[in-house]
Amino acid sequence: MAQVGIPAVYMRGGSSKGVIFHRRDLPASREAWDRLFLAVLGSPDPFGRQLDGMGGGLSSLSKAAVIGPPTHPDADVDYTFAQVAVDQPVVDYGANCGNLSSAVGPFAVDEGLVAASDGDTLVRIHNTNTRKIIHARFAVRGGRAVVDGDFVIPGVAGGGARIRLDFVDPAGSVACGLLPTGRVCETLMVEGVGAVTASLVDASNPVVFVAAADLGLDGTEAPEAIDADKRLTGILEAIRRAGAVAMGLADHPEAAGLANPKIALVAPPRPFRALDGATVPADAADIAVRMMSMGKAHRAVTLTGAMCVAAACRIAGSVPHGHAAGIHGSPAADVRVGNPSGCLPVAAAVTTDGAGGWRVTHTAAYRTARRLMDGRVYARLGGP
Repeated sequence: MAQVGIPAVYMRGGSSKGVIFHRRDLPASREAWDRLFLAVLGSPDPFGRQLDGMGGGLSSLSKAAVIGPPTHPDADVDYTFAQVAVDQPVVDYGANCGNLSSAVGPFAVDEGLVAASDGDTLVRIHNTNTRKIIHARFAVRGGRAVVDGDFVIPGVAGGGARIRLDFVDPAGSVACGLLPTGRVCETLMVEGVGAVTASLVDASNPVVFVAAADLGLDGTEAPEAIDADKRLTGILEAIRRAGAVAMGLADHPEAAGLANPKIALVAPPRPFRALDGATVPADAADIAVRMMSMGKAHRAVTLTGAMCVAAACRIAGSVPHGHAAGIHGSPAADVRVGNPSGCLPVAAAVTTDGAGGWRVTHTAAYRTARRLMDGRVYARLGGP
């Protein structure tokens, strides 16, 4: 079996890692991309470890990105995200990854795709998955993105240089609008489960929100405990797929993609033990969230998912709004999203249109990113 070496950069972006390619180095065929990304990441791996590739056995560590010239007048670069399944031969382009988005601006500057002077720099990113614009603001020194700093994010050891990400007009990233059904709450009829109250919201990414208490949970469960409860994960997947149909993302539950929509359990904040062993007090968060990604409980929370949480918390009558503490009187304040790795502050500017509708002008969060390796990545693609 032949090995093929392709120029690539391996980067951490937020609490994710991925292999990043120049568009010019990839074949024209998207089908060929799928074969390449699966081989590079080491999927599918029935052992769930991706030992024969660059992946790390978790959805947050099994990602790829393609950066190229802009096709949007308001952008400096195009960015296509690929979520690679760990144990299945699936590459999903159905949505964006907010965490890996934080690596795109530094990559573009360091690779010479965007000219930048020393000081604060803005890189305008066109995410082709969602057809949305992201503004990445970060420091540049000596012609390269600054890496060192003391900004700390949940789930990542040590500090780094702060990167601000603004998702412009994020509603309807995949579905037909902020509230794809036109209602803030739905009753989903889920086969094998029954009636489930949910809010279906699409801001940066589509998410099905359900109350943890409705499933006998309190929102502080560890990811490992959720994954070990196969009955629970089966129920969550059934609800997620029913939500996909209601959001217009699938014709029937079996047709729902693996990556989207996400499903999130929400609850009022309460003390919990984070993955690093620290106890997080209840008053450190505004809402508790446990989010599923590619069928597994996320060890933190997806950044685009957290942005959707923040937006949903500002929509009166939604499931997250009913469980969020202390934010209703302060529309400019960040929403502090409690998750297994700690608390993530996210901003969401949400307004009403005067006719009972809702609009999200932008969502914003801070991340760090770092180049880990560059050179050539090798993939076994078959052939003599």
